[in-house]
Amino acid sequence: MFKKILGTGAAKAVNVLTQLATLIMGTRFLGAAEWGKAFIAQTDITFLLIGIELIAGSGLVYFTPRKKLATLMKISYGWIVVVMLVYLLLFSILHLFPGFYHTIVPEGYAWLVLLMTFIYSLHEFNLNHYLGKEKVATYNWLFLMQILTQVSMMAVLIFGLNIRTAKALLYSQLSGYSLATLVGWVLLFPTLRKEGKEPLKSSFKELFHYGAFMQLSTLVSTLNKRLSLYLLNSHCNEKSIGVYASGTQVTEGVNIVGQSIGLVEFSALSNTEKQQRASLLTMRFMKLAVLLTFTALLVICLLPTSFFEWLFSGEFSDIRPVILLIAPGIVFFSAHTVLANYFSGTGKPKYNLYASLIGFTVTLISAFLLIPLLGIRGAAITTSLTYTALFVFQWVVFHKQTGSRLRQLIPEKEDFSWLKAELRGIFGNKSDTNLS
Repeated sequence: MFKKILGTGAAKAVNVLTQLATLIMGTRFLGAAEWGKAFIAQTDITFLLIGIELIAGSGLVYFTPRKKLATLMKISYGWIVVVMLVYLLLFSILHLFPGFYHTIVPEGYAWLVLLMTFIYSLHEFNLNHYLGKEKVATYNWLFLMQILTQVSMMAVLIFGLNIRTAKALLYSQLSGYSLATLVGWVLLFPTLRKEGKEPLKSSFKELFHYGAFMQLSTLVSTLNKRLSLYLLNSHCNEKSIGVYASGTQVTEGVNIVGQSIGLVEFSALSNTEKQQRASLLTMRFMKLAVLLTFTALLVICLLPTSFFEWLFSGEFSDIRPVILLIAPGIVFFSAHTVLANYFSGTGKPKYNLYASLIGFTVTLISAFLLIPLLGIRGAAITTSLTYTALFVFQWVVFHKQTGSRLRQLIPEKEDFSWLKAELRGIFGNKSDTNLS
């Protein structure tokens, strides 16, 4: 178990380094305004993916051990095509209202946004399948292929082809998604011959019912994260958006700890029916996620403004206050990530939806009050308040279901013994140790 987390963590760490390299190239050679435009386009893709992931999203991790690959592939691919046609129609209608349309989608980027959404959907299906099969190593290799291709192509586009617009980032991401999708297919398709058939209609209903809660939660969660961005676009210029986007990327990059733990946790809990094991695993991983996230953020927060100006350029002199204000929320978000995967992995995604709705309420109130007054600093405070609200609600539910207490979040001797045993198992080439 812990070996998988370290492997996933290593992949996520490489991702952070490539994101940092991408961030430096983007801020230095594209400028704050183009970087802000790229961030808006990425946010558009995130929202579009929600509709696709209603059926063909992370819920596949839960159903992969329970359904045949051919069934999941037919349903998911069919759903992806249908939703993309709906998006194409929607974009055509919005094009009739250019003022509103280009506030949401940067002018000249619509087709690129749609194409990236489609390709990433196919890539994500492959990733979710391997995660559901607990083939975490394959998942990590495909993920690494995607991000390394992306950062390499961005360097080629900027320095080789002299593309100095937001498209440099988006084209590089598209190349990474495409290559990883092709390799994922090469590994995936041979297994189809080994499986029979099963009814599609009943499987579709199960996927839809499970995915509805997960994606409604994802939709509201994405609004929690990015509503501030659209409000900033109304009150500030694209340069300010670029500064805010960079600050969020720096702080959210630290959440690789919670994400790495959460991915392995989700995969493991989707394959177990033991409630006691699930709650114990969640508590131990939450302690680890919070401790490591806090430590990493402390280091970042101690860096002076001059360091960020040197790293990104003088246009980003206001980035440090954004980082300091978001940092407390990221600590809570790391714990939220672990709890969210607990509820999803145990077949209770509705609680993630409820948490997101509470967080969205906090976002609405805070953003409309603080952003007009404080600009990007108001957006940062809004983010921290939202992440705190997410954790508080989920902890209350988790406490009621498992009887866990807040004082149990303090690391105990048994936790260190467990961690030591897991590390010994890794370096001694032994199998995963027990949780208890």
